Amino acid sequence: MLELAILGFLAEGSLAGHEVRRRVTQLTGYTRPVSDGSLYPAINRLAKAGLLERRPDPRAGAARYLLSLTEAGRVDLLQRLRKPADHEITDFSRFHTVLSFLSQLPDVTEQHAVLRRRLAFLEEPASFFYDGDRPLRAEEVADPYRRGLLLTARATSRAERAWLREVLGEEPLAHS
Repeated sequence: MLELAILGFLAEGSLAGHEVRRRVTQLTGYTRPVSDGSLYPAINRLAKAGLLERRPDPRAGAARYLLSLTEAGRVDLLQRLRKPADHEITDFSRFHTVLSFLSQLPDVTEQHAVLRRRLAFLEEPASFFYDGDRPLRAEEVADPYRRGLLLTARATSRAERAWLREVLGEEPLAHS
């Protein structure tokens, strides 16, 4: 997801490495802080793969670089957005990153295909706690903290499903 975020921000324009770090941190920092030890190796991998280019920043001197997306990087970004891995659909933080750059896909049909995958995932019965294979509902859990977790997750899921249906132009389901 770090590479997707780097490519996504560079699709919006050239940036210095420290600005990429700031933007990625703002996007994901509260759940997955980004360190220089993970950011700069990711930038180096993307540069080595020809997905971004690094050139001296004329405003900041030879020690600073501007990063730019290459045409190959744009193609790679669009492919990552068209076909996110299953775990990028099911994991909230990862999907948040995909969603942040989904408008880079020029075809609304492709954008909606990704949103439909997320909606299908959210409509499957699930829980953090199970009785055998049966997901437990908040009302079935005695522990107040686990119950709170389930109630919060339910509210978040309902809100996200409603938003997804609105964007997709679908009618809400009766049990939502």
